[in-house]
Amino acid sequence: MAGRKIKWEMFTLAAVGNFIAMLDSTTVNLALYPMSVDLKVSMEQIQWVMIAYMLVLTVFLPFFGKLGDIFPKNKLYSTGYIVFALGALASMLAPNYGLLITFRCLEALGASIMLSNAQAIIAGIFKKERRGKALGLNGCLVAIGGMSGPALGGILIHYLNWHWVFSPCLPIAIIGAIYSWKLLPKYVKKKSFKFDYKGFLYFTLCLFALLLAISEGHEWGWTSVKIIILGIITLITGGLFYFRDMKINYPLINFSMFKIKPFTFGNLAVMTSYMAMYTNSILLPFYLQDVLDLDALIAGCLILPYSVTLSVIAPISGRLSGKYGSRYLTLAGPVVYIIALIIFTTFDTSTKYWEIIAASGIMGIGNGLFQSPSNNAIMTSVKKSELGIASGILALSRNMGNILGVAVTITIFETFREIFQKHGQIYDTAFLNSYHITMIFGILFGLACFSFAFIAYKPAKST
Repeated sequence: MAGRKIKWEMFTLAAVGNFIAMLDSTTVNLALYPMSVDLKVSMEQIQWVMIAYMLVLTVFLPFFGKLGDIFPKNKLYSTGYIVFALGALASMLAPNYGLLITFRCLEALGASIMLSNAQAIIAGIFKKERRGKALGLNGCLVAIGGMSGPALGGILIHYLNWHWVFSPCLPIAIIGAIYSWKLLPKYVKKKSFKFDYKGFLYFTLCLFALLLAISEGHEWGWTSVKIIILGIITLITGGLFYFRDMKINYPLINFSMFKIKPFTFGNLAVMTSYMAMYTNSILLPFYLQDVLDLDALIAGCLILPYSVTLSVIAPISGRLSGKYGSRYLTLAGPVVYIIALIIFTTFDTSTKYWEIIAASGIMGIGNGLFQSPSNNAIMTSVKKSELGIASGILALSRNMGNILGVAVTITIFETFREIFQKHGQIYDTAFLNSYHITMIFGILFGLACFSFAFIAYKPAKST
């Protein structure tokens, strides 16, 4: 019993780190406007408070995942908590725009350490059915952190000001750092430390150029000189990284892992599932505030049903996947949240609150059915010695889905909205028509997720 208690305490430390890392990536969503007014910068500039965080967090995921296979988990994870807390405190006190962006990058480094190693810690301390349940709970907390951020941000802005959106995670991070040092695994198998610094440089440049191009493509223009240069940098550094990692004995990413069908297609399924989720989550707050003219507090509360249903379903589906396998649950998930996206295509200026609550709740059920079993299957498909880098790649897939979802959503929505307004439609009508079309693309991402999951977990033919 004592051993089981210690395991769940270690799980809590790892999962809470994931939760606050994702929470702080989205609590700023509703704070961007008051930030821009207070710091006297444009909305285009203030978007970097969110973009810089996601870019730095995502770029370093495989690096810190690799370190997780080499260094003791207690030291690495407590360091993540400390760096995150320092970045959050500094962001809260930032007196100007430049320092706010700098401190958000520091905060993102701490978040990247935690996100890249949490699933490896959890997969290493649990087995079989309990592993599925634990990974399900972790996936649930990650998704809740990301989706409940706007709600929490709306409450804090309503009653205080934008500086306070960074405050909720501070005491949690300090306590997490202390107990991570005490409780998490302190030993790793003796390994000679060999790290491919040149490969890491190629990888970082490649991923940063790619994500920057995706994030800013709509604003700069997809055929602009900046985007073309970033595309060339992505191709060159990506090629250099791949060929280098294929020929050295201590690669940053072991490409042989991608020969494992559940690992490769499972990660693709996770990425496209987040693209589908973020198609709606990035636009729903704007719909609630711009079209329905609700304040930040009510808008935040209407988003919460997603988190509530997800928190109920994810642990159940995780446990079932550990007992019965992941195949049918990972197929049911996309089907359910596609139904929610279809409902979102019917929203207009007279949509009732209960309809918004129902659609958000169904979306949470779908994501809860999918994420936990998928995470479990992916982490179970690799060797125990590669859990760290597998965890980093899984987190990378998730965050790539986030960034791609945001970038594609904004591009599609703004393109069609401008077309509709040029044809004489008033703002609300143009918004709704563009919103409906964007939801159709979300449905297509959901269908892609279903297809990848079908391939990933297809039973092997008996011979």
